[in-house]
Amino acid sequence: MVRVEIDKGSGFCFGVVTAIKKAEEELTKGETLYCLGDIVHNSKEVERLKEMGLITINHDEFKELHNAKVLLRAHGEPPETYAIAKENNIEIIDATCPVVLKLQQRIKQQYGTQKSANNQIVIYGKNGHAEVLGLVGQTSGEAIVIEKLEEVKKLDFSKNIRLYSQTTKSLDEFEKIVEYIKEHISPEASFESYDTICRQVANRMPHIRTFAASHDLIFFVCGKKSSNGKVLFNECYKVNPNSHLIDSPDEIDPQLLNGVHSIGICGATSTPKWLMEEVQAHINQIIIR
Repeated sequence: MVRVEIDKGSGFCFGVVTAIKKAEEELTKGETLYCLGDIVHNSKEVERLKEMGLITINHDEFKELHNAKVLLRAHGEPPETYAIAKENNIEIIDATCPVVLKLQQRIKQQYGTQKSANNQIVIYGKNGHAEVLGLVGQTSGEAIVIEKLEEVKKLDFSKNIRLYSQTTKSLDEFEKIVEYIKEHISPEASFESYDTICRQVANRMPHIRTFAASHDLIFFVCGKKSSNGKVLFNECYKVNPNSHLIDSPDEIDPQLLNGVHSIGICGATSTPKWLMEEVQAHINQIIIR
């Protein structure tokens, strides 16, 4: 008998839950609702909400929009987006995650009070990621983004450094970056780091490692665009090399199920529970055959 278990700790974080709930509430009113960018980095959930009437637009389309209602997703937006909305008479339904919003405010305040040629605001995050664009926007585009430890070397260690992190990044990697800067910062310069990683994400890592280690085979379900998904999948893979990242049940290779006794299904903060349940049902069908 093969055991197929869904990880109870996986699935939407509260920021994503709030954004989707707001979208559903607006859509049930029967009015036209736009969303600036994919509401969540999961194509299946985006498709479900599209069927309910949600229209996803990009920033160029947003600039051309007038007298409309637009939802801002959990990732947050730079100040420019709010300025365009005001100018174009766009009603904003703001679903920015409270954790992201607080981080935006901290960076904006830091930039406003300590603006100087000798100060560097550094963000550990993924270049071009929606949340990171919103954070960099608080500094008029001046913040330096580093994606990984090796990129820290490009910083000017003779200048002051103020380090922040995208909320969904790896805590371990962040701490390595902090240590590297401490070791290389000039005695004349100052360094301050702010651990701004969301604990809803960080706390999932030890849990997901335990879950992945307790099964013969892991299917990690998440969208290809999910930054947080890549981080959590890597945690699974470290403890269980028989871990596979899939976007939908169709991507499951039935051959992988041969000879296994327990299968674990888990996902990112952008993975809907219903999709993990579909994966479970699909696996059970293969097993029965």
